[in-house]
Amino acid sequence: MIGIFIIAFFVIVIIAVGVIFYVVSIYNGLVTLKNDIIKALGNIDVLLKQRTDELPKLIASVKGYMKHEKDVLTELTKARTAMMGAKTMAAKAKADGEISGALKTLFAVAENYPNLKANENFIQLQSRISGIENELADRREFYNDSTNNYNIRIQSFPDMFIANMMKLTQKEMFKISEEDRKDVKVEF
Repeated sequence: MIGIFIIAFFVIVIIAVGVIFYVVSIYNGLVTLKNDIIKALGNIDVLLKQRTDELPKLIASVKGYMKHEKDVLTELTKARTAMMGAKTMAAKAKADGEISGALKTLFAVAENYPNLKANENFIQLQSRISGIENELADRREFYNDSTNNYNIRIQSFPDMFIANMMKLTQKEMFKISEEDRKDVKVEF
């Protein structure tokens, strides 16, 4: 009879330890996903800052050539100012879309200025900003993947119970506005 109690006790202890390990693994997984989102957003911010820092140099290098294209430069300057003041994910996404659109327009308009296209500073800056744009696209994709995985996990059974105890809420994806999805119109 005592042997049955000892076996039952060990079975209960093993089950309890298994449940504890399972709960701890869910908790650690959620913490990892939460921190991946923070890291991804930080990486996006670093690239946005680099791009924002490069824009005045680009604007200065094109100013002399593009006297008749002040609207393009003004749009780019306003978009840069909006990015520097953006605090929320939605505001950053909107400003990011405005800068990307303004840059596309600027690079398209630059095609009309052969001397500008041949300017080494402009070529280097254009290449640098294009590289940053590509890196930003990759980082946005990583952020959205991390956010999606996180949002799925905190809504899935049984993870949702631990997520509720941790007070985890859904995170917003990095999205652009409908206006920013439109094609950039370039008039010559």
